[in-house]
Amino acid sequence: MEEIPPHPEDEAQALPAHTRRSFFGKATAAIIAFHNRRLIGQTAEDSVPTNSPHKTQSAPSANPAAAMPDRLERAFLIRKQAAETSRRLPVRKPPVLENDEERRYPNRIASFSKGLPHNDLGEVHLPAYLALSKAISSGKSEDFESVPLGGELMLVNPLAAHAFTLEGCDACQIEIAEPPPFASAEMAAEAVELYWQALARDEAFADYSKSEIIAQAAEDIGSRYRDSYHGPNDAAGTITPAQIFRDTSVGSLAGPYLSQFLWMDVPYGATTITQRYKVAVAGEDFLIDRESLLRNQRGRLPIDAIHFDPEPRYLRTGRDLAEYVHRCFLYQEFLNAALILAGANYARYELRAPLSPFNPYADSLTQKGFITFGTAHVLELIARATALATRIGWYQKWLLFRKLRPEAFGLRVHNQMTALAKYPIHDSLFSSPVLLQTHQKYGTWLLPQAYPEGCPAHPAYPAGHAVGPGAAATILKAFFDETAELPKPVQPSSDGRKLNPYTGGERLTVGGEVNKLATNIAFGRGFAGIHWRSDSTEGLRSGERAAIAVLRDWKAACVENPKFRFTSFDGQKIVI
Repeated sequence: MEEIPPHPEDEAQALPAHTRRSFFGKATAAIIAFHNRRLIGQTAEDSVPTNSPHKTQSAPSANPAAAMPDRLERAFLIRKQAAETSRRLPVRKPPVLENDEERRYPNRIASFSKGLPHNDLGEVHLPAYLALSKAISSGKSEDFESVPLGGELMLVNPLAAHAFTLEGCDACQIEIAEPPPFASAEMAAEAVELYWQALARDEAFADYSKSEIIAQAAEDIGSRYRDSYHGPNDAAGTITPAQIFRDTSVGSLAGPYLSQFLWMDVPYGATTITQRYKVAVAGEDFLIDRESLLRNQRGRLPIDAIHFDPEPRYLRTGRDLAEYVHRCFLYQEFLNAALILAGANYARYELRAPLSPFNPYADSLTQKGFITFGTAHVLELIARATALATRIGWYQKWLLFRKLRPEAFGLRVHNQMTALAKYPIHDSLFSSPVLLQTHQKYGTWLLPQAYPEGCPAHPAYPAGHAVGPGAAATILKAFFDETAELPKPVQPSSDGRKLNPYTGGERLTVGGEVNKLATNIAFGRGFAGIHWRSDSTEGLRSGERAAIAVLRDWKAACVENPKFRFTSFDGQKIVI
C-alpha cells in the first residue's frame, strides 16, 4: 500500500511536545502535504492543462524540430505552475527581528556586531549599529558603504539576505524557531555546553567513556540544566558520555561520535582520497585574554596563527573536527559521501543496492539513471539544495535575528565575573563548575576559541554549516537507500594514526550515518567555540525544509513520475 503523509495536525501530535521544534513540524508537514496533493503522480505532461493546444500527442512527430515550440510552451507552463505552487505556501512573519532582542536591549548587547567600533566593554557603538541596521533594511549597496567599520574585517555578504532564487520556495516561507533569548536558561545551558566543549577539545571521541572531563561535563549538564538543555539524555534525564555533545536526530546516537563517511576512502575519478587531514596541535587556544578579544570584536585581523601537526591524522577529537570545518568547502563532505555511495568502493565496503528503492529506474530492465535519478543528478542537487539553503540561512541571519556569537557572550560573562558590568544573563550559568575550571586553566572567564580569528563576520543564527548540511543530507537520503547497512564500521585509534574495527554492535545505516555527518559538520563549529547548539539543530531542520522544496520542483520537471521517500532528522516519514 502506498504510504502518504498524515494530515499535518496528526503528524504534529506525534512530535515531542517539549521540544521547540514540535511547533515547526506542523509547518514542514503542511508544506509536504500541500505539494503532494498537487504533484504526486503528476508528470511534466500532466502539468499542462488538458485543454491546452500544446498537450503532447500520442504519436511522435516525424520531425523533432517541428515540436520545439510545443516543448517551449510546456517548459514555460511547468515553471509557471511551480512558481504558483510556491506562492501559495504559508509565509512566515514579516522580516523583522522576531525575538525582539534589539528592542529589549537598546545597547545591542544581545546582537551581532563584530567588525564595528566597540567601546572598552566590547559593546558596539550605537550609531555604527544603527547604520548597519539601516543598510540591512534597505538592501542598498550604497547604504552598506556608509557603515563604519572598526578594523580591516569586512562583513560577510549581508546583501545575500535579499537575494531571490529560481527554484524551491522563497526564504520568507521557510520556518525556523526563534533562537533562545539572551537572558534565558536555555541560552545559559548552551553557553555551559560550549565552555565544556572547549575544555574537552583534545579528548579522543573513542576515549569519552573513560575521560574525567567528559564525565564532569555530562554530570553537570545533565543534572543542572535538565529542563533547559535540548540535547539527548536517557530515560532518567541524565546524560551519559555516549550522548554528550550529540544531536537527537535519527541515527546520531548509534556508533562512534563521527560518521563513517568522514573516515571511508573516497573514490575520486582516477584516484582515491584517504581521509587523513591536517590537524591543529593539541592545547593551543585563542582569544583567551580580554585585550585580544576586544581587538577581535573591533575587526582587527589576528596576530596569532594555528600550528599544525606535521603528520596527517584521521579525525578523532573535537579539535580535529573544528579544524576540518574551518577549511572544508560548502558541501565537501556530502560530495564525498555521494561519491562513496555511488562510486567504485562497493567491494571494499560491501555496500549493496545503494539506490533508493523508490528510484524510478530501480526495477528497470533496459534503462538506468544518469542525468536524471543517477549519479550526475544527485551531485547536482546536493549543490543546488545547499546553495538555496545557505541563501535562506543568510536571510534568517541578517534580516530576522542578528544573534550574537558565543565569543561575544563570553566577553559579557567575563565582564560580569570581573565586576566591569552587569548583564541579564541567567543565574544558572554562574553555578556551573565549568567557569571555575576555565578560569583555572586560562586565567580568564572568556570562552576559549579554536581559531585565531574567532567567528566569521556574520550573525550566529542559524549556522551556515548547518543549513547547508541539512539540505545536502536530505538529498542523499532521497536518492540512496537509507536503510542499507554499513557492514564494517571503524573508528580511529586515539592518536588518529590508524582505523580500528568498531565493535560496539549497533547497526549503522546509510540514513543514520548521513544524519550524523550533518550534525558532525554543524557541531564541529561548536567545538570551535563559534556557534550555539540551537544554531546547529534548528539550522539543520531549516536546510531540510529547503531541500524538500527543491525536490518538489524537480519532481514536477521530470517525466519519470518519481517519488522521493525518506525519513526526516526527527523521524517523520516524508513522501514527495
